[in-house]
Amino acid sequence: MHPHFGAGGILAGNSLRNLRVFVGLRRLLKGEQLVLSILALVVGTLVGAMAIVFREGLLQIQKLGYGSSDEAVHYFLKTLPAWHLILVPTLGGLLIGLFIYYFMSERRSLGVADVIDAAAFHDGRMSARSGIKAALVNVASLGCGASLGREGPVVHMGATIGSWLTRVLHLRRSAARTLLGCGVASAVAASFNAPLAGALFAHEVALGHYALTAFAPIVLASVSGTILTRLYFGHDVAFLIPAHEIASFLEFPAFALLGVCAGVLSVLVVRSVGFTQQFIRAARIPVWGRPALAGLAVGVMSVGYPEVVGVGYGAMNDALYEVYSWSLLSQLLAVKAVLVVICLAFGFGGGVFSPALFLGAMLGGAFGLTATAVLPDLSSGHGAYTLVGMGAVVAAMLGAPISTTLIIFELTGDYELTIAVMVASVIASMIADHAQGGSFFSWQLRQRGLSHRWGREVNLLRSLKVGDVMSRQFATVSPDEPISRLREKLINAPYSELFVLDDAGKLLGTITLADLRHAAFDPNIGDDVTAIKLARAKPPALCREDSIEHAIRLMEQTGEEHLPVVANTEDRLMIGFVHEKDAMMAYNRALLELHGEERGDAPPKLF
Repeated sequence: MHPHFGAGGILAGNSLRNLRVFVGLRRLLKGEQLVLSILALVVGTLVGAMAIVFREGLLQIQKLGYGSSDEAVHYFLKTLPAWHLILVPTLGGLLIGLFIYYFMSERRSLGVADVIDAAAFHDGRMSARSGIKAALVNVASLGCGASLGREGPVVHMGATIGSWLTRVLHLRRSAARTLLGCGVASAVAASFNAPLAGALFAHEVALGHYALTAFAPIVLASVSGTILTRLYFGHDVAFLIPAHEIASFLEFPAFALLGVCAGVLSVLVVRSVGFTQQFIRAARIPVWGRPALAGLAVGVMSVGYPEVVGVGYGAMNDALYEVYSWSLLSQLLAVKAVLVVICLAFGFGGGVFSPALFLGAMLGGAFGLTATAVLPDLSSGHGAYTLVGMGAVVAAMLGAPISTTLIIFELTGDYELTIAVMVASVIASMIADHAQGGSFFSWQLRQRGLSHRWGREVNLLRSLKVGDVMSRQFATVSPDEPISRLREKLINAPYSELFVLDDAGKLLGTITLADLRHAAFDPNIGDDVTAIKLARAKPPALCREDSIEHAIRLMEQTGEEHLPVVANTEDRLMIGFVHEKDAMMAYNRALLELHGEERGDAPPKLF
């Protein structure tokens, strides 16, 4: 019998096939894009689960304070006495302020701007501890009635989860930013039942690019977060959207005008936050007491307008179903705008997504009633204007016209109405961009001296740290080293420079050949001349946490090609030094990696 047809031949053939399958699986598992996609599913699922926990936690705190866990809590609030409505947000604000003051190093709540900051300037790295504290502040703030939104806190929480997984697995820069984007995408998708919008929001707002290598994992995370929340909440996650039809394309000039109004409203809100913060600093209101004052304002306003308490989805649903009159829409618009400014400026935890939706709904509803009264035959009904207004204000506040348009399309499935939202959103975004240089998040970053518009290259210079490129190989001498020894050590020292350190390792000065050019060849100088007498005292130095940008700028200012690195500016304990060429080489390597990632030339390197 032929050996291939015997029992041994069959076993050998099976073993060979099994070996090939095993080798194929090994190769497959080594593919970084596949591993990143698996991690994206993990992040998306975790964020979806945490979004559910956050939302349920918010409602439970709301029930504890107000006695109702209903999304449309404003109906129940009308039955409560005034003292109850005032006490809950005021007392809650006081407890939140004390927590922020004593337990949060930033002394403020955290949100989407911090996510953008992490993606642009810190390689996608975020503190898990700060993220947990921020989540507690945000859920407590919204539960006790802060007139802000839940989507921004969920986005921050999602980005924190992606960053946490990055740190646990020791992933590289490009993979870290991608997983951060995965957390953002899943958070937005879970909040609005809109996976496409979640994916694009992560690229448009958080990452600032549309790299194909990052797109696939972010889409997977977005879908997994959506699936989980749909299984828990059902298909209607955010709010109910009634059917609307565009009556005529002649109505589009009215939608464009609504976009102008939305852009102006966005600018007024953002600038009012800045003016209010200036007033708070001038009045020297303590950090711990600020949320309590914001809570007091919410409580007083809620006596007459309970619709403004908390996230406000119930009131938005009423506006979409054309329940409110023009007068009430206008009043709610004004009251909500004031409270949003106060809550943001005074430090309550929460986001701007839901407030922007609320303001857009009231603005759009009031505008729609006016337009219908002027041209009733061309009007689609003020409910349609309500939806367009929501999209326009959100696009201007968040700087995300593409994502906003997709959210509306995924919620409504109405192509013509989506076009109207697109027109209004683009116009509103252009006005906000021209008047204040971009979104609310861009404004927040500029208040901290940062801007994601500097370009990825400048951001990269600021994200690279001195500690990543410094060398620990340097020559040192003691302060009492005689000149005869200095001559010999200088010849063998890296870059012909000696660092004078005391017994504790404190940097006292530096000595170069240029500093020693006269003393080195003067026969009249003896060993009574020591290192400390020849050294340049208190030379310029860097800290480990300084950016490469700061290092290069300091080298240009001082004319030095290399600078010592100290643990901190007080003790000046020397831990290394940085040479200009090493800093530039590290920057060039990171720049090549970044450009390759954004072009999609290669998948992000994980380890």
